[in-house]
Amino acid sequence: MNAVFDSRPWAVRVGISVFAAFCWINASATFAAKPGQPVVARVEMQFAKEDKVVDVIAKGDLLTVVEDRGEDYVIVTHDGTRGAVDKVNAVELAESTGIYTDLIEEFPEEGRYHTLRASAWWALGEQEKAMADFNEAIEKGYEEAHAYSSRGLFYAARGEHDAAIKDYERALKLDPEDITPIINRAAVRMAQREFEAAIGDYTEALEVREGNAGLLRQRALAYKSAGEMEKAIQDYDAIVDDNPEDVAAIMGRGYIRFQQHEYAAAAADFSAALELNEKDPVAWNNRGYNRYQLGKAKEALSDYEKAIELAPEYGLAHQNRAWLLATTDDESLRDSDAAVEAAKKACELNGYGNVSDLSALAAALAAHGEFKEAVGWQEKVVESAPEDAKEFAGKILDRYRAGKPYIADPAAAEKAERAAAEIEAKKKAEKENAAAKKAAAKQLAEEAEKDAKATGLEKAE
Repeated sequence: MNAVFDSRPWAVRVGISVFAAFCWINASATFAAKPGQPVVARVEMQFAKEDKVVDVIAKGDLLTVVEDRGEDYVIVTHDGTRGAVDKVNAVELAESTGIYTDLIEEFPEEGRYHTLRASAWWALGEQEKAMADFNEAIEKGYEEAHAYSSRGLFYAARGEHDAAIKDYERALKLDPEDITPIINRAAVRMAQREFEAAIGDYTEALEVREGNAGLLRQRALAYKSAGEMEKAIQDYDAIVDDNPEDVAAIMGRGYIRFQQHEYAAAAADFSAALELNEKDPVAWNNRGYNRYQLGKAKEALSDYEKAIELAPEYGLAHQNRAWLLATTDDESLRDSDAAVEAAKKACELNGYGNVSDLSALAAALAAHGEFKEAVGWQEKVVESAPEDAKEFAGKILDRYRAGKPYIADPAAAEKAERAAAEIEAKKKAEKENAAAKKAAAKQLAEEAEKDAKATGLEKAE
């Protein structure tokens, strides 16, 4: 029934002993479920309006909380009926195993109660018990699509991806109209890094839910993971075109543009995100980073500092600030003392376990002239760096050992330094050669003059 709740809830008639309910849990001890959270009916209840029963809630039914009003909840039933129930007559899913055990004992051949208890076990972290209940439900012949779809979710959460996909595909055969298993299968394929297959699933789902922002967002992530950046941007564009205030889509598009080295476009996206939510430290940090890539160090520093103001424990913003202060070409902004302080803060926040933080600390110490300390931290960077970054980290370590500061392209710097040294050596050689020629000419002249005097000849003027 699709009855609409105004401000006057239908009366709820409790069909099972209210006394028993109050013996189990009293009003002062009830939990507070949040809107959108499921609760479980402890007893049978009837929705009545003007003494007419309009809907019945069975013991064990799942209800969705819409509003917490203190002594009761405004809820929506599975059929869409909306009304109010006393808190003493509803329990949190994790507290409902006893309810479903009673129902299983009363109706031993009803597999549905096993699936519901499985969800309760899962909420308690009892994975093995949850899977046992799902298996028993299906063994009892409970051939409902949602049973396989739900068990598939549990398999996926346990990392049993092939079993999860098998259940999703069984669910699709039982109910081809429900695209939920397709969406869940796509998530599993993402976890398996089968990105093209995931894209195919999201595309199939979008044929049913055309323009759905959530599906477009997921497909954009799949395209990004598959390296198809332009298609990912097209999906984000579609979301933003439909809803210009979708901050998550704007931020996602900005990140991809950053990855494509489109720093101006990325900065523009993060600026747009900040217009919608100026309290987002991530957007401030990300815009700062892209501004720095554009050579706008002063503006970047301001963005990092705003991010830190909003989130003082934001380690990445501290790290980025340290890099800027230690390595910027703008002498008016360079501050090695502040760089060391910022890098140490980033390291402390991440327990000195983030290799990028350690790299920033080494660079800051080198900028401060503390090369011995810089070498020590950079050695840790070399140890911890992924294989594709070890060579670069090693070249930076060589620079610190040579008493040289960080540079973004050590190979180019080394080449330039060799070229400069060669030029200097050539100049020195040319100078020494000229001096040697001059000395030799002088010596020849002196010897010629000496020979002339010995023969009695005068030197020609």
